[in-house]
Amino acid sequence: MYRAADLRKGLKIELDGEPHLVVTFEFTKPGKGQAMYRCRLRNMITGNQFDRTYRSGDSFKPASLESRVMTYLFNDGQFYTFMDQKSYEQYQISAAQLGDAAKMLTDNLEVEVLVFDDKPIDVSLPNFVTLVVARADPAARGDTATGVTKLAAMETGYELYVPGFIEEGDKIQIDTRTGEYATRAKE
Repeated sequence: MYRAADLRKGLKIELDGEPHLVVTFEFTKPGKGQAMYRCRLRNMITGNQFDRTYRSGDSFKPASLESRVMTYLFNDGQFYTFMDQKSYEQYQISAAQLGDAAKMLTDNLEVEVLVFDDKPIDVSLPNFVTLVVARADPAARGDTATGVTKLAAMETGYELYVPGFIEEGDKIQIDTRTGEYATRAKE
């Protein structure tokens, strides 16, 4: 059990049977009375954020979260299917839960999936993914004085700005934390 004094940014606790993440945290000690802990919490399943104030005597149950390495298999249009590499069980995650990460998934990509009560709630991509450029606008000829960029679409539908020398069919690495071009991939 966590006590109110254990609260800090990034801590995962269970409230009302659901996992919550402490987004911000503030400690206040008024002149009289007990210390107070003000927190902004985010429900890890729904994404809703709210503020709560706790007193020093309050306690919390740690969220029973498990991180599992899974392999991305396929998308059926509504759900993305992942396979646990140890048990070979398949889990489905909705496009809404994945968000922008869905456009960076390629077949057989290994990801970390956060599981609560045997239900996947979050996916962490590797820091870099390699994608093939499906469409790239032509570069402006003669414009080499500055770092020229152009819009390119990846095989998965993800669009980003790349340097002018990148062409269709090139493999590039994308930083999944920022969503930006990192480097040309080695063949």
